[in-house]
Amino acid sequence: MSLTDSAAPAARFALREDDLSGAQIRALLEYHLRQMHANSPPGSVFALDLSGLQAPGMTVWSAWCDDALVAVGALKDWGDGTGELKSMRTHPDHLRQGAAAAVLEHILGVARARGLQRVSLETGSGEAFEPALALYRKRGFSNGDAFGDYVASDFNQFLHLSLVAPDGH
Repeated sequence: MSLTDSAAPAARFALREDDLSGAQIRALLEYHLRQMHANSPPGSVFALDLSGLQAPGMTVWSAWCDDALVAVGALKDWGDGTGELKSMRTHPDHLRQGAAAAVLEHILGVARARGLQRVSLETGSGEAFEPALALYRKRGFSNGDAFGDYVASDFNQFLHLSLVAPDGH
């Protein structure tokens, strides 16, 4: 899951809520699904297709540099004070430029503003997933139990980030 980015100013990217109607966003999401299937065992891909990303409770953001789409990410609000990161992907032409970090920070800011207490994600294991895992862990996510409808396997893993300050606020 190529999501690796060095620390670069988020201001370099224009982030916007995306209605998923544009050709660039649709192409990046199709690429994301292809990569997930190419790097995961059969039956182990939980990446959402276009209809899944348009479901109630889902918000998608895209990051742009001039007219080029550089990254995408989504937040699913579970309605119980928790959210789930979905469809995080950096365009292969824009890796290691800070786009994924900018999208992640934006999504976490929105999650806090919405009053969510925790953000979780499910992802795979192996070399293709290491860059994304490094970004999530650098941001404070830690491994934990399965959540939602997920079932743990030897391939998938679950990361969680508490958005509640240690004093409970």
